[in-house]
Amino acid sequence: MDVTVSSRQVEVSPKLKSTAIDKIGRLERYLDEMERAEVHFSEERNPRIEHKEVCEVTVYGSGHIVRAKVAAADQFAAVDLAVSKLEHQLHKLKSRMVDRHNGKAKPAKAAAGQPASGEGEDGRVVKVKRFVMKPMSVDEAILQMDLLGHEWFFFEQATTGESAVVYRRADGDVGLIEAVR
Repeated sequence: MDVTVSSRQVEVSPKLKSTAIDKIGRLERYLDEMERAEVHFSEERNPRIEHKEVCEVTVYGSGHIVRAKVAAADQFAAVDLAVSKLEHQLHKLKSRMVDRHNGKAKPAKAAAGQPASGEGEDGRVVKVKRFVMKPMSVDEAILQMDLLGHEWFFFEQATTGESAVVYRRADGDVGLIEAVR
């Protein structure tokens, strides 16, 4: 697996870089088809935040993307927390893949005229919402998201007719996810 390490406005020592590459590289035992991983270090600038050292790791492989973003008091602790979080996520992903491959997927139960409710490791679908989407601009979608008090809003773009999502980022800004065909 190819592991790249980068940073923004923080220094990454050679020892930290080799530690990150070593520990992230060990995650390959969870999925054989892991292609690459990107490790990115940054620092929270807010003086009120205790854990300033941020480590974000994105792992690509077998058609999946797994991401973990953690903060700790020092960069080495942040790497350890990210690895722990990724181990949990990759174990869960591998278990699901094995269950599907072996035909152990739990059948969904559906009442007459009701959508299926699937029970899985993370819970179950307890509510389904359906609504008519009227095409709107990104600015209208952001306004709707804010009016509803939600962290994200799914909509159809007026200019392209494609589905998209606007979401509130941790830094307070808004992100846009667009469908690509």
